[in-house]
Amino acid sequence: MSLVLREFTPEDESTALRAWREFPKNGPAFLTWYREGQPWSEYLEFLADLRVGRHLLEGHVPGVVLAGVVDGSLVGRVSVRYRLNDYLARYGGHLGFAVIEEHRRKGYATAMLRLALRLATENGTSPILLTCDDDNVGSAAVIERCGGSLESVGPDENGVLFRRYWV
Repeated sequence: MSLVLREFTPEDESTALRAWREFPKNGPAFLTWYREGQPWSEYLEFLADLRVGRHLLEGHVPGVVLAGVVDGSLVGRVSVRYRLNDYLARYGGHLGFAVIEEHRRKGYATAMLRLALRLATENGTSPILLTCDDDNVGSAAVIERCGGSLESVGPDENGVLFRRYWV
């Protein structure tokens, strides 16, 4: 497998927006912080600002949102937050990942998470907090496969059970 993480580009627009629309609205979004109808170029500018911590909206922290690509095809995304605010320290963690449905169960989530963990540690983030819903068996397995050690299972601010892992 030749999975790479890279910045989103103008060429990713149609595939990324299709994935964003197809992701369940009751869980993590495929395109972190994308808004319906937002011009793609504006979203890419937002991601560029996020990378350098410029013009951050309230509640945001510096980080990157990267495309997971295999042989030129977009298969998923990762979000890496280099520091935590109060919300992220309780619920969100340092890293998030999502795989487009037709690319699931091929090892891409594990490969993306391993690369994202390396990127986070190279940028001084350690230890690394990861979270997932308690019933998200796939994400829990990926986190554990990548060295995640379960700290606790408890309710989030909406009463939904979620898992906290440290790597």
